[in-house]
Amino acid sequence: MAGAPDIAPRVLRWRRQFGRQGMPWQGTRDPYRVWLSEIMLQQTQVATVRDYYQRFLQRFPDLQALAAAPLDDVLALWSGLGYYSRARNLHRCAQAVVAEHGGAFPRHSEALAKLPGIGRSTAAAIAAFCFGERVAILDGNVKRVLGRALGFGADLSVAANERALWAQAQALVPAVGVEEYTQGLMDLGATVCHARQPECGRCPLAALCVARAQGRPEAYPVKTRRLKRGARAHALLWLAQAGRLWLVQRPSPGVWAGLWSLPEFESPEALQALCTGWPGHGEALPPLVHALTHFDWTLQPLRWQLPARMSAPRLQPITAALPAGEWVLVEQALQRGMPAPVRKLLLSR
Repeated sequence: MAGAPDIAPRVLRWRRQFGRQGMPWQGTRDPYRVWLSEIMLQQTQVATVRDYYQRFLQRFPDLQALAAAPLDDVLALWSGLGYYSRARNLHRCAQAVVAEHGGAFPRHSEALAKLPGIGRSTAAAIAAFCFGERVAILDGNVKRVLGRALGFGADLSVAANERALWAQAQALVPAVGVEEYTQGLMDLGATVCHARQPECGRCPLAALCVARAQGRPEAYPVKTRRLKRGARAHALLWLAQAGRLWLVQRPSPGVWAGLWSLPEFESPEALQALCTGWPGHGEALPPLVHALTHFDWTLQPLRWQLPARMSAPRLQPITAALPAGEWVLVEQALQRGMPAPVRKLLLSR
């Protein structure tokens, strides 16, 4: 690793002068707050996380409060942040730490990585920031920074190659200043060493960066096995009656597992056939197009307004034909954990 001994000193100097400052989760060694921020920041921008982080701490100020809360409350507060498996694992992890570790996070990355929702890199970040463990992180940003600086050209789709980069990353961690070095790598990846159009002129590693010397920084890191995106299309039923709507809880596992949503159907035609003969009237709303990790999802909503005055015997056969759910006032529905596109739909009408 030519030039590798200079990486940590350069990152540390740059971090002190140019690194991100003033973020609400900085300046603490509280594992609960560091863990919460690390989970929220996975695949989510800092600007989005700030408000969620503060609201989450107001509602769940410590691990015990989170562990004792109903999952529905956690999902409701997470609503709109996306990647809801993070919220479910957050809740499971809090309960595991309380039940299995006396309410205190383990102090070493190896033990942390065994908890629900905490992978190797997140475990290393918690151990480095909170307990000063000399351990490497290797999230997407850091893979990019180190992959380019070292000119690591092996395919990271291959597990053995990723292990090799982990070993090199570990060898670079300084004996002193682990916290600042770790944060510095994160900051570099987020603010300078972008996936596209990296700002090499601002990078402290530019003079020793192999990828820059080759004139092809965007060729790193190498990962040939790319995710193939798909497309899906379904229909949603917004069934309204006397200020209420029919709300269902989505099954687990699956997309939006555990969240409350509108009933889903295979197609607008299938939904329209179901509604034939219902009292009231229906209106097809503009489709929702939602990008998920593996596919683009088009959801065609149909808003069906039932008469305000309907007896229970008249309502019963209609709801019996729908996925199991319950009537909920719109205001109450918006207080539950709900997918962002569905929440936006309800607020728009």
